[in-house]
Amino acid sequence: MAGPFGSGEPAPDDAGGPAAELSAAVTPFDSDVEGALRPRNLGEFIGQETVREQLDLVLTAATRRGVVPDHLLFSGPPGLGKTSLAMIVAAELGGSLRITSGPALERPGDLAAMLSNLIEGDVLFIDEIHRIARPAEEMLYLAMEDFRIDIMVGKGPGATSIPLEIAPFTLVGATTRSGALTGPLRDRFGFTAHMDFYSDADLARIVTRAAEILAIPVEEDAALEIAGRSRGTPRIANRLLRRVRDFAEVRADGRITVPVARAALEVYEVDGLGLDRLDRAVLRALLIQHEGGPVGLSTLAVAVGEESTTLEEVCEPFLVRAGLLARTPRGRVATAAAWDHLGLRRPATTASDPVLPVEIDPRPGARA
Repeated sequence: MAGPFGSGEPAPDDAGGPAAELSAAVTPFDSDVEGALRPRNLGEFIGQETVREQLDLVLTAATRRGVVPDHLLFSGPPGLGKTSLAMIVAAELGGSLRITSGPALERPGDLAAMLSNLIEGDVLFIDEIHRIARPAEEMLYLAMEDFRIDIMVGKGPGATSIPLEIAPFTLVGATTRSGALTGPLRDRFGFTAHMDFYSDADLARIVTRAAEILAIPVEEDAALEIAGRSRGTPRIANRLLRRVRDFAEVRADGRITVPVARAALEVYEVDGLGLDRLDRAVLRALLIQHEGGPVGLSTLAVAVGEESTTLEEVCEPFLVRAGLLARTPRGRVATAAAWDHLGLRRPATTASDPVLPVEIDPRPGARA
């Protein structure tokens, strides 16, 4: 999952080409760099002003009362800061951070072992919490409410339940699909925050901060150029910064200027709007082969040689947000902006145009 500086699913960074560059999924190389780039406290966290202010109030109030804060839920697309905020919560509270993920908690025993090892004030972070197995989720209900769990001993009619007290802790959940959370689990969080995509100005500040930490000389306008092609996602911005650094060191004097940034991103096939090779392939297939749509997702996937899930999870969200693609009950449809962006002439009438009703004159021999 996500920090302004990191997390998600594994995918090779330097071996993946443009599709890897603009995916917000975490990569093994990202994990090595994240430690240095992650903000250490709320003061260093850039962007998400409303969430930062609300979280600061929650943590400060709990600290002054001498109690553990309410359980916290962060939702939003990958790469926006959820993991970083979980680490900041533990740092602000002075407790230890225990990290796991929803898919790893398949059995109640997996969760019980983790909960029983917590000490008072610890923060338990569950990434992709919507994917937690139902038996483990039901055990989590009692732990969140009463700080205890019930351990079943034995099987069949002779089985007994032994209550086990656990230390007061704060659960931080992160999810990219808040709608997939069950109602009972969502209701047990005292604070819920949704992470929004970042503005170009905030991303430029993140790029500048990362460049200072990594000792990369970058001009202010160049940082803004990189930010504008980062899909509103800090993880992508930091990844592009590293690729532009490589270009600057090999083909320039090492300093990142606007011309250097543009030339580097052209090499990596990232255009001015932030579209990569796969995004443009999807649009070309939709516009040229299917005259703007509507067309089904599986048909588009075959046309570009990718899996449907890749298109749905990596390409579509940004294309829709950029106003280049629309999802309709009949399939995917290109907008007028998509034709303009690729420099293609839009047919006089395309399948994506609205169908207007035609009035028919009922008189015999009359023209429609």
